[in-house]
Amino acid sequence: IDKDIEFKRQNDPEFRKAWDESRSEYKLIGEMISLRKKEKITQKELATLTGNKQQTISRIERKESIPTIRAFSHLLDALGYELQIVKKRSVN
Repeated sequence: IDKDIEFKRQNDPEFRKAWDESRSEYKLIGEMISLRKKEKITQKELATLTGNKQQTISRIERKESIPTIRAFSHLLDALGYELQIVKKRSVN
């Protein structure tokens, strides 16, 4: 599957754009999951802290639902973190 995805990324600019954008979303969600576990907060506890249902948190963590930036920031805030934008390091 990895070879097929890479082939399609190399030969289909539209697919490459969609794939690369989804990787960024998945990476952010993965970071949020790591932070939740690091803070020893369950999905149910996070749901209570944010006014969501546990099922909503579960769907986000399974990447079945991508939260808005506002919702994502609210989740991070409940975990004691914040979303920041930083300049990429030069690859040169």
